[in-house]
Amino acid sequence: MFLDELKVLKSEQTARIGFRDNLLYVTVAAVGGIGAFALRNQNAAAALLLTPWVTTILGWTYLVNDEKISAIGTYLRDQLRTRLNTYTCVPADQILGWEGAHRADNLRMSRKVIQLVVDLIAFVGSGLASIDAYVVRSAPLTASLAAVVAIEALLMLALAWQIILYADLGRPAKSE
Repeated sequence: MFLDELKVLKSEQTARIGFRDNLLYVTVAAVGGIGAFALRNQNAAAALLLTPWVTTILGWTYLVNDEKISAIGTYLRDQLRTRLNTYTCVPADQILGWEGAHRADNLRMSRKVIQLVVDLIAFVGSGLASIDAYVVRSAPLTASLAAVVAIEALLMLALAWQIILYADLGRPAKSE
């Protein structure tokens, strides 16, 4: 019973990790494609305004998957471990040791900070750079385009805030 639940959860976690990590590559490809199209064609500068929408959607999807990956790990460490200790004679740490061990190394904090910077650059920085490139290439802006640019800038700031909130920069508890 427990091992079946463990297998299902680890399988879901593994699939989500692959999907999440591929979202970074999709983001780079999408931003590069939009940028190449917009910068190659003088009349297509407005295409740059697609980038913040694309990076917001991809960044939010990345963030949701990352949170679910972490939630599965937390569930395994906190809930399933406790149940395993109650119902089996094998210490849960022998079955679920990796769930806490990989979070306890001395370089975890630096990895999490670097990942935060990468996420902000990929999803927020590219969107802000596209907005900037559009504004520079298309000055002066009409009122409607200025409103679009302002909304997109707010989207980028909201996404940045969410990425920072979910960054999980805290140290793991000793029980992990």
